[in-house]
Amino acid sequence: MFWLEADRLGSLRVDQANFESEREVVKEERRVRVDNQPYGKVIEDLYAAAFTVHPYHHTTIGSMDDLNKATISDVQDFFHAFYRPDNVTMIVVGDFNVDQATTWAQKYFGGIPKPAQPLVRAIPQEPVQAAEKRMTKSYPNSPLPAVVIGYKVPAQYTPDSYPLDLASNILSGGESGRLYRKLVYDDQIAVQVNGAGNFTEDPNLFFAIAVMNQGKSSTDGEKEINDVLEGMKTTAVSPQELEKAKNQEIAGFILGRETAKEKADALGRYSVLGKNPNLINTDLSNYLKVTAADIQRVARLYFATVHATVLTVEPPKGAAPGAGQQQNEENNQ
Repeated sequence: MFWLEADRLGSLRVDQANFESEREVVKEERRVRVDNQPYGKVIEDLYAAAFTVHPYHHTTIGSMDDLNKATISDVQDFFHAFYRPDNVTMIVVGDFNVDQATTWAQKYFGGIPKPAQPLVRAIPQEPVQAAEKRMTKSYPNSPLPAVVIGYKVPAQYTPDSYPLDLASNILSGGESGRLYRKLVYDDQIAVQVNGAGNFTEDPNLFFAIAVMNQGKSSTDGEKEINDVLEGMKTTAVSPQELEKAKNQEIAGFILGRETAKEKADALGRYSVLGKNPNLINTDLSNYLKVTAADIQRVARLYFATVHATVLTVEPPKGAAPGAGQQQNEENNQ
């Protein structure tokens, strides 16, 4: 494994044949996951509107235009800019002798030269959003109205990220989440509701998306999503909801550390994103000390109109009613 990773870091072989082959693989991945999925582009368009200067403006997979314009030199330049010893964090996990592992690391990685050019991290930071952003889109494979609302939230491992992460779980943690229960079960105005708190190295989004039932509008969905969020602002979450969210965090921490790979992944995230590998031993306590008042405070602060980006989806003219509902049900199955 040391040899394999050192080979990947120290050299890269790209020729026209494997470059074009891999590009076609990524293009097909985009077709399957984005272009051909009902409502597959809503998150991409939401991020393009929510972020103006930060790289989160672009989805990782890129557009078809990006992929078609990519060249071998683009790949090589990216590799040489970032795949370098002074930009690497190596995590070694398993049953091994530490001195032996250190010797192996020196043997296999010691000969990889540090590039002469400096490592540049010129990532523009997104300015504070001062007003709500709104847009309307129509997609050929999305025949039912829908709405997606995104709110700017702070970076992972910052103090407010913990109560916001628990709030996200209470709001959108599957079919028992407040959003799904209200819009799908109770009021039956939506056929599908999803949400997520996307906590990353830089500030990102909490977003909720609702695909409406026949006869319901995106306006209906937006109002109900806002009503659910408003309820979290005005009334503290119940002790049962808070305990359940914390229990899910505990389970995630335990089940997510069972294998050597999972331990390594966790150490890598804490080292690179959290800047502190010791967080692996203390991070859970940051969730367990969150109170209902903490969740209410961050809900009021971050789920505010000035932090929101709203994308409404209107069916294309001539769309067959109910087609989207059938497709969504098939996807859920």
